[in-house]
Amino acid sequence: MSRISSLINFASKRNISLTVPREGKRNFRKFVLANKRGSRIHKQQQMGPKAELEVDKRGVRDVGYYLNGRFVKVPEMIPELIVPDLKDCDLKPYVSYKAKDVVQSEFTAQQLFDAVYSKKIVTDFKQGKLDADGQALEPSEEEKLQAEEAIQRAKKTGSDIF
Repeated sequence: MSRISSLINFASKRNISLTVPREGKRNFRKFVLANKRGSRIHKQQQMGPKAELEVDKRGVRDVGYYLNGRFVKVPEMIPELIVPDLKDCDLKPYVSYKAKDVVQSEFTAQQLFDAVYSKKIVTDFKQGKLDADGQALEPSEEEKLQAEEAIQRAKKTGSDIF
């Protein structure tokens, strides 16, 4: 009886592993691993040009693009944080959950036209500065722009189109 109990104790303490490590490496192809997970060897393989898995950027956008294997940095793609000076501001950085929700309608093209152009058109009409076709006799700088020129200005760096 003592011999049977010793065999049971021996068998219960024995460990069996079904995964066989290859020189310290394991097969990670079937597991999705983020950049912060995995062994050192796996991370080194991910840094190389032939990465087996997609590199997780964790929501960070590139500040350039790859051209012929080299990374080209584009200054316009680098985010610029504009922070105002809040020394004399009485507002606090906390917004209470009890604050009422602000419900605002969608800003339409008609509202944009009214906000930007309508005042000048009304003043030009009252002062008689419109020709027979309704065009301004003394156009502002924005009114002198051609369509192609306006599109180029809108796509320029620093415009609010983005």
